[in-house]
Amino acid sequence: MTDSDSIESWTEKAKKACSAKDYALAGKLFLETAQKNESAGNALQAAEMRNNASVALLKAGRAHEALTAVAGTPAIFEQAGDSVRQGMALGNQAAAYEDLHRLDEALRDFQLSAELLKGTSASEMHTLVLKRIAGIQVRNKKPVHALFAMDAAIDSSQKRSLSDRLIRWLMRFIRKLLGQT
Repeated sequence: MTDSDSIESWTEKAKKACSAKDYALAGKLFLETAQKNESAGNALQAAEMRNNASVALLKAGRAHEALTAVAGTPAIFEQAGDSVRQGMALGNQAAAYEDLHRLDEALRDFQLSAELLKGTSASEMHTLVLKRIAGIQVRNKKPVHALFAMDAAIDSSQKRSLSDRLIRWLMRFIRKLLGQT
């Protein structure tokens, strides 16, 4: 078995564990796959696997491990000029910070992620990141900031629910109050 086959088989095992909702095992397998990629000199693929591990570990309730897994990956994607994966990595890092109740760091990384994902093919991820920003703003007792973040999320969303339309109405009302018609 070659290194490439070994890496592919580890990746498949990790994906199967994710599909089976065994997120702790998936996280472990993605990290092992990342190490194999690093040993083979595949830095970008290793970073991708570390991001997958981070997502799985967050789903397993292991925020500290998720943060460790994703650490450094945004810089790797930035060096490669891959702003979409850099934005996603920042979003994963922010989600770990949020789970650890480190809201200032989470907000910072979510905002950086939103900027990188804006106008890219990852529009669904951009919308999700903006909604997470709004959620943090609510917890930080900044409801107007939260409404503006939700308004931006709705703008980038392809599907609008009843609650989305209600937020749009509230935003029009607030803008009239502020004289920003």
